[in-house]
Amino acid sequence: MSAPDRIRIKICGMTRLADALCAATAGVDALGFIFYEKSPRAVSLSAAKDIIRQLPPLVAAVGVFVDEKLEQVVRTVRACGLTHVQLHGAEPPDYCRQLADSAASCRIIKAVRVGTHSTSADITPYRTAVHGYLLDTYEHSRAGGTGQRFDWSLIDQLQLDRPFFLAGGLDLKNIRVALKQVTPYGVDANSGLEDAPGLKNHHRIHSFITTVRGFECERLASQQ
Repeated sequence: MSAPDRIRIKICGMTRLADALCAATAGVDALGFIFYEKSPRAVSLSAAKDIIRQLPPLVAAVGVFVDEKLEQVVRTVRACGLTHVQLHGAEPPDYCRQLADSAASCRIIKAVRVGTHSTSADITPYRTAVHGYLLDTYEHSRAGGTGQRFDWSLIDQLQLDRPFFLAGGLDLKNIRVALKQVTPYGVDANSGLEDAPGLKNHHRIHSFITTVRGFECERLASQQ
């Protein structure tokens, strides 16, 4: 897929209002809220609802779920006012379709944990079931949030036909390299912008967003 004119930026693992407002002020496009109890960045429904209620207009609120019951996802979407759902488990295509039908206002992002074993056959069944993908690092014992990058050269073999977010260990040290090597619809950062799990570093947030926007400007200038 061709490079987008504007790279969307998502910051995941939000647990504090101050962090969310910092990211919104800096120009983030989307914030991720993890509703998975085993995650060190898990957020309660009430806390997420309170943060999302105070976000400025046009900042997307993404709920992250791992093999959660469909009914519970729908309840959380409605209670918190989520705009997107990111499925990070082994949810099959039919589950994604049912969720889209049950919470029609939500757009579905399917996380794909990429490793040397990954092929286009892993993606094909989801092509009509989701709106896009998030590519994360495969680790056998974890659903995501490893803080480790994967081999970006593996993306081509997936033959993606939907927009995708690049995730997996993105930080200030590697984001420019990532954007030079990959042409994602968006990028997703989490642990690389933290002082501790769930506690974001505001300086890193601003610097990360500034770096991505600077790369955009440089690329646009080179095309003129």
